[in-house]
Amino acid sequence: MLEKVNYPEDIRKLNLEEKQILAKELREKMIDTVSNTGGHLASNLGVVELTIALHSAFNTPIDKIVWDVGHQTYVHKMLTGRKEKLDTLRQMNGLAGFPKVSESMYDTFNTGHSSTSISIALGMARAQEIKGEKNKMLAVIGDGALTGGMALEALNDVGSSNTDMIVILNDNEMSISKNVGGISLLLSKLRTKGLYTDVNIKGKKTMNKIPIVGNRVVKMVQKAKRGIKQMVIPKMYFEDIGFRYLGPVNGHDLEELESILKIAKAQSGPILIHVLTKKGKGYKPAEDNPDVFHATSKFDKLTGEKIGKSKFDYSKVFGKKLLDLAKTNQNIVAITAAMADGTGLREFANEFPERFFDVGIAEQHAVGLAAGLSRAGMIPVVPMYSSFIQRAFDQLVHDVAILNLPVVICADRSGIVGQDGETHQGLLDMAFTNIIPNFTIMAPKDFKELEAMLEFAIGLKNPVLLRYPRGGEQIEFEQHEEIKQGKCEVLQKGKEVCLIGIGKFVARAYQVAKKLEEKGIEATVINARFLKPLDEFVMLQYMQKAQIVVTLEDGTTKCGIGTEMERVAFENKLNVEVMKLGYSDEFVKQGTCEEIEEKYGLSEEKIVSQILQKKEELKENRRGNGWLKILEKR
Repeated sequence: MLEKVNYPEDIRKLNLEEKQILAKELREKMIDTVSNTGGHLASNLGVVELTIALHSAFNTPIDKIVWDVGHQTYVHKMLTGRKEKLDTLRQMNGLAGFPKVSESMYDTFNTGHSSTSISIALGMARAQEIKGEKNKMLAVIGDGALTGGMALEALNDVGSSNTDMIVILNDNEMSISKNVGGISLLLSKLRTKGLYTDVNIKGKKTMNKIPIVGNRVVKMVQKAKRGIKQMVIPKMYFEDIGFRYLGPVNGHDLEELESILKIAKAQSGPILIHVLTKKGKGYKPAEDNPDVFHATSKFDKLTGEKIGKSKFDYSKVFGKKLLDLAKTNQNIVAITAAMADGTGLREFANEFPERFFDVGIAEQHAVGLAAGLSRAGMIPVVPMYSSFIQRAFDQLVHDVAILNLPVVICADRSGIVGQDGETHQGLLDMAFTNIIPNFTIMAPKDFKELEAMLEFAIGLKNPVLLRYPRGGEQIEFEQHEEIKQGKCEVLQKGKEVCLIGIGKFVARAYQVAKKLEEKGIEATVINARFLKPLDEFVMLQYMQKAQIVVTLEDGTTKCGIGTEMERVAFENKLNVEVMKLGYSDEFVKQGTCEEIEEKYGLSEEKIVSQILQKKEELKENRRGNGWLKILEKR
């Protein structure tokens, strides 16, 4: 059946049985593909029927769908002309793992972070109203995303308007980890509403068929309806804020789904359809372990086992060290925004449940909560993926930095993360915290230095950003000097070239120095350790001796270590060339980390080549300047 379907108009020609066969084949195709490419499997398996029903009931792309987060759009991509390219998923120059307006007219917005879809869809719906367009606007959002403040703000705005818009609430009781909080409890109550909804719809149809009195009875019932709802469902939140609530509906029953979507399509104003789905549906390993298969590497599709042994990575090292520190320091608390497993906090949560707080997908609240805990004498440690920290910028400034509170923000997945693309690359954390007063910014060169930095950060009395990359260490260094505030570490002394690395790229600097040595070039290697405060005094001593200063950072070159070294050279009037190597002023697309580093000139070979080229340019310049001076004398 999948061979017959290339675009949504093909789905609309199918009968119910054919659509059910299509759903089965879509799941098989996804499991085959993701087992080879890696990707977000469980969430996509859960929305197969929903995606088919949406494209069947609505006239896409004239009717528009905004997918929250967007990691659940693999089915959508297959049904909108991209099934033949699915094996390029998340690869360089291949299909993105998230919606991309540049890929297809069926992708209405680039989404990658949670809780944004309702705001975006509302903006587009209001634009349509202004232009007099009549197409339908839909936002598909997960129950986990409703814990995000932006989603609640948008719901409030939509509900108080008369905007013609449909919100599809995909309720699978999961974010990445199990959902927590009051919204989750509310939805649990709403899931009990199925019987009430069925009786309401069927009863209304029956009564309207009765001549003369039928319509009058329906109106009387509608007057009493709100009171009945408050008895059956104590907190009818969505209707209380202005939505027409439909559901809950079985998200894996195509007939039921299409029926309720068509009912919604025929109505106007704000509508919310509550759809119950199962994350990982149709693949037992994913159904049993939806958190493991939320975002997975390659796996054996027969057993569900990951291909390749699990490595010890920075997140695990962080989690183990924090647990050890918490055993001797009762004031340490840990906060996660629905990512306890991904950030290495699971053991901490099990050992110290009273000192562990999962706030759901709510990064702003996570940092605000940390500020309150810190003000009351605790030591909050908040690990979040680097690209998600962006969502809490105001709280970092207003709630943490202004009061100079000792809060430790840990930027996990900093730098390039690879195949998730622009929305998930962690390139900005050093840059935006560098401009915030009172922050200390650190990055370790290896696992052992991460442990030392975490212990050091917990003892500081000011805000800290501690950043570390995804995956494992590149080199296990033998040299580890004591961590002191604002002090760098000189790993190797030379004179012609001064290599200054920070974090992950210290190892790269060290390897580059070895290759330069093979070519007869002596290089100094400095582990910056701190971006702020910067060890200008020591760095300046080695910069003065060099012809070329090369800065290496796994982040944007704006407001990073490269910018700081340029400033130091300028202020001290150094006659030295500063080469800033990192990521330029653009959003970095998907690919493996190795492919991306090669593309941006950050592989060992490319760095060596650029340094040698720069040395030749300087030699030619000196030769040219020499001839110029001779001519001037004559």
